[in-house]
Amino acid sequence: MPELQNIEYKQSWRDEYLKWICGFANANGGTIFIGIDDNGNVVGVDKAKRLLEEIPNKVRDILGIMVDVNLHQTKRGDYLELVVEPYPNAISYKG
Repeated sequence: MPELQNIEYKQSWRDEYLKWICGFANANGGTIFIGIDDNGNVVGVDKAKRLLEEIPNKVRDILGIMVDVNLHQTKRGDYLELVVEPYPNAISYKG
């Protein structure tokens, strides 16, 4: 599946992706896949189980919203799916 307006692929997690989450929350929602390259191929993500716990906490602490984070395990590696719902109120990134 190609990247679309509401689907984004990232090979690894960086805190700067909180901006994408904020943008999705302020628009129509969206999904970010961590551990998948730009062509939609699973490349795996290091420490997926740790990120499964850390990402929702960072999103809550910095953006004040909740996101669903799902772990998918494949033969090629683990990847995370971050599902961001649209929010009725404006969400601010760091203030």
